[in-house]
Amino acid sequence: PNLATPSHAPTAKKKGAEGVGLFRTEFLFLDRQDAPTIDEQTEAYATVLKTFDEGAKVVFRTLDAGADKPLAFADLGAEENPALGRRGLRLSQVRTDLIDAQLEALAKAAEQTGRDPYVMAPMVATKAEAEWFSSRAHAAGIKTVGIMVEVPSTALRSSQVLESVDFASIGTNDLTQYAMAADRLQGELAELLTPWQPAVIQLVKATCDGAGDRLIGVCGEAAGDPLLALVLVGFVVRSLSMAAGKITAVKAALSRHSLEQCRRIADAALAACSPEEARTAALKLADPSVEVLVS
Repeated sequence: PNLATPSHAPTAKKKGAEGVGLFRTEFLFLDRQDAPTIDEQTEAYATVLKTFDEGAKVVFRTLDAGADKPLAFADLGAEENPALGRRGLRLSQVRTDLIDAQLEALAKAAEQTGRDPYVMAPMVATKAEAEWFSSRAHAAGIKTVGIMVEVPSTALRSSQVLESVDFASIGTNDLTQYAMAADRLQGELAELLTPWQPAVIQLVKATCDGAGDRLIGVCGEAAGDPLLALVLVGFVVRSLSMAAGKITAVKAALSRHSLEQCRRIADAALAACSPEEARTAALKLADPSVEVLVS
């Protein structure tokens, strides 16, 4: 599932979550005048790691602040378009003290629990940025390092951008926003912001095609749609992270289809010319029971 606080982890496990596809670490930083200490962060990360079974995939996203999530203690000044400004990794490259403390806390949590956290950076747009984060994370003692794919340039050049990392997670919410040039906070643009947009589906495929044998996951809203989950798996997305309440429906949909069926559904959605056509094409090839799950 996608989690914002350690207290949500036990509930997610009870609902069938096998791990955590996205722990939003920025929620430890919001509504504070100072950054959380290394000890505070270590305790929070260790709590999440201990909740799930040994060997479970638990993914922590490093600080994704800026844009709609400003921090009082990390204000880099006003920006005309914050969504395209110094957010995510770009903020971390300016405030290296914040990212270094966070990586140290994650490494300490790993040492305390004997678990290997997956640690990824948000808003990576170039190979150089991925290499910067990977080098810093490994130097801090993090073993498994990844990035988020939210920027079209990263999806299109995934074979190069992912060279220095172990895994990637596609954030379909921001990927859709940037691909369609539509502010995700602008309700009037909802039609453009659906992950069923063929251009977004194509960017997901491009990411997977260039990933080689690296693990690719999806942690945006798309992962919680039982029908769209079939498309994602058809492109060989290997993990899906969603709100805990959506896990049962997605598992039910996946259990009724083989990988080959998912591939055919994915190809049909990719060939469509509109979100409506993509969804209709996928639904036509899916098991009839899926229509109930998505209604």
